[in-house]
Amino acid sequence: MSTLEMRGITVERGGRPVVRDVSITVPAGEVTALLGPNGAGKSSLVLAVGGVLKPRPGSVRLDGAELAGRRPEKVRAAGIAIVPEGRRLLSDLTVDDNIRVATYALSRQDAAQGRERALELFPGLRDRLAVPARLLSGGEQQMVVLAQALVSRPQFILIDELSLGLAPVVVSRLVPVIRAIVGSGTGVLLIEQFATLALSLATGAHVMEGGLIRYSGTAAELRTRPDLLHSAYLLRGTAAAGIPEASPAVADPARTDPAG
Repeated sequence: MSTLEMRGITVERGGRPVVRDVSITVPAGEVTALLGPNGAGKSSLVLAVGGVLKPRPGSVRLDGAELAGRRPEKVRAAGIAIVPEGRRLLSDLTVDDNIRVATYALSRQDAAQGRERALELFPGLRDRLAVPARLLSGGEQQMVVLAQALVSRPQFILIDELSLGLAPVVVSRLVPVIRAIVGSGTGVLLIEQFATLALSLATGAHVMEGGLIRYSGTAAELRTRPDLLHSAYLLRGTAAAGIPEASPAVADPARTDPAG
């Protein structure tokens, strides 16, 4: 089975290290959760793996091939897709055009197959293909950026803040898609502040704070031992860790987009 291996990654931004000597292995066909508060360095790690930032030093290897320092299009062609935080779409283009833009490096056949696969995972987008991206709800925009990542049929996908700003009912529609992705053999690194959601999907888990990995182990252990998560967050408490007292589907109202 393929593995995505990050070893000793350090990333500097603005002249200071924001990711420090981070090592994570993401197996194929599993969700690996990466948790942590704002400013922990999670997004910088994703951008470094995706080729947007250069780790200095650090190694990103997929099936033995070194990808650290490669341009984003080379990383994507090697089988790694990233979904950055913020739902970055071409707002004046339609849903269909946004999806097709993501197929620019594929053959016509692969582009058609990838597009169809994405629409199978997000059937609600079929009726929205002619709608400009700016008119979509937050949930629909998240579906489009996920579709953009999936059209190339990546071996691994890194999703930064899947649930951010979305209503619980919208998040609940995305969960089966994540399960379908890993069911097809794709490995997922799921970056989340909302710990309960991520741990309900994940096999392995890591907690990052201050640019460092504070915990590496199983998601099951963190689900049953919240004290470990609290310790990894340097005793920031359950609210900072994103652990609600209610069910996993309940999000922080401050992060909710009522329109989905």
